[in-house]
Amino acid sequence: MTPNLTTDYEFLVSLWFQWLDQPQWQPLDRWLKSQKKMSRDPLQAGIAMHAAMRFLHLACALESAYKNPQETLDIQAWDQSWSLADIKKVPAQALWYWVALRAAEGQQATVAAPKKLRDAHQRHQFFLQWRARSEADHNNAHYWLWQGVRPSLKPLLDERARQSHWSTESYQTFLDKQTVQPPLWLRLQHGVKANSVVAGLRHSGIHASETDDGISVQGGKNIVTSQAYREGDIEIQDLASQQIAAAIAVKPGQKVWDACAGAGGKTLAIAARMDNKGVVVATDLQAFKLEEIKRRAKRAEFFNIRTFPWDGEAPLRLPAEVARQAGFDWVLVDAPCSSSGTWRRNPDARWHFNPQSMDSLLQLQQQLLHQASASVRPAGALVYATCSWCVVENEEQVEKFLAAHPTFALESMTLTGAPEKDADTMFVAVLRRV
Repeated sequence: MTPNLTTDYEFLVSLWFQWLDQPQWQPLDRWLKSQKKMSRDPLQAGIAMHAAMRFLHLACALESAYKNPQETLDIQAWDQSWSLADIKKVPAQALWYWVALRAAEGQQATVAAPKKLRDAHQRHQFFLQWRARSEADHNNAHYWLWQGVRPSLKPLLDERARQSHWSTESYQTFLDKQTVQPPLWLRLQHGVKANSVVAGLRHSGIHASETDDGISVQGGKNIVTSQAYREGDIEIQDLASQQIAAAIAVKPGQKVWDACAGAGGKTLAIAARMDNKGVVVATDLQAFKLEEIKRRAKRAEFFNIRTFPWDGEAPLRLPAEVARQAGFDWVLVDAPCSSSGTWRRNPDARWHFNPQSMDSLLQLQQQLLHQASASVRPAGALVYATCSWCVVENEEQVEKFLAAHPTFALESMTLTGAPEKDADTMFVAVLRRV
């Protein structure tokens, strides 16, 4: 869906200044929800702001190169020195025009320029020259900016491509997907018919489709207002996240621990296959997230979910029924990470990513794995997951853990979601205790 940038520049510029005036920039989705003075079409405003975040770096580069035609922009050097503070140097009208031009690519749409932008024709011609240079060589920095990815991240993505054995086409698909938001994916509760849910959602004004991978939603009314959601027939869960939950081959009656449960998406997906038999322990550092799990479990009528706070500083104190079998059958560590795999959905997060400042995060991931592994019973499984595509957070962490814990063996590990699926990109590894 294309942002309505051609007629709403005045509003969008005002919205942009409100964004810039924040004392500390908060996540875009949270900020948009907090805005009380939205336009008559807040959905379109949100789409436009997401487009601005997606092509923010490109717009800054275009402006810098356009304003200095006598100099050839060294994009690699420019990228290394660029920071978020630099966006304030780009006139708002110009920024939105660059974003509008890029967002309209591939669509049958003519982009009108802001009335106050007197050199719009020259800017459009410059934009077309940039596009031609990007299309001519997919290895140059122009192309990476065109795809909404910092050129400095190319070595990390090259490493991912090698690790996952991506073909040239898969790599291209991954980059192409970074320019568009994935659909909202829904998970059906056991026994619920997909065709009846889709029909009901469409009747409610929600643009739902049934695919081979499940139900996806792209536009329309808010899904949480639907009867299917209120009655617990569906849950919002990205397809890649559903694939992580599916890696836990749980059986009714088994004992499972979701160590970093968050709001409980994977907790509920696991419980859905247990027929209310056995137990799912969900823990998190933040108490408000545990309250959300309780609310969602009640709506879904799952009565075998228990919640406890856990800070990861020491092994979990096992519930009595778990201690009797010497640990859990399954332990999931969905660890805090860079969240690079969710940049399609949260494009503003990509500009806060700094691969040189990940040491504390990597240490935390190893700590959580170590502490959680003590609760895995013999022949049980430890499942490590992230919503990141970075090899250093995934395969390298698994390798380090196995080197330090010889009682575990690698059973499987894979990247889920994009580029194969129109979803986020996540990682999951299953480590069996021997």
